[in-house]
Amino acid sequence: MFSTRVPRQFPHNALIKGIARAHRWRRMLESGEFASTSELAKAEKINQSYLCRILRLTLLAPQIVEAAINGPNHAGPELKDLMKGFSIEWRQQLTLLAAEVLP
Repeated sequence: MFSTRVPRQFPHNALIKGIARAHRWRRMLESGEFASTSELAKAEKINQSYLCRILRLTLLAPQIVEAAINGPNHAGPELKDLMKGFSIEWRQQLTLLAAEVLP
């Protein structure tokens, strides 16, 4: 599911931004500030489908989030990889991550 590539020399900025945005939107929905994803998408002036794909990032295993934050010399998925979909089970996510990172 994740593409093979050379580890990058900079943090996963797009992924970090996506994760932060996902948690912000999740809090907005859970607090009742917005009643639905369609209402929130309209307020944020984005497509509801995109909002829902980003919200899935709140389901990432903590180790994947940590790998994204650690940045330099840490391989891991990119936002574009995760936008294609991923298992919500952390063990499955980590298995795919290990297969990508290990030689």
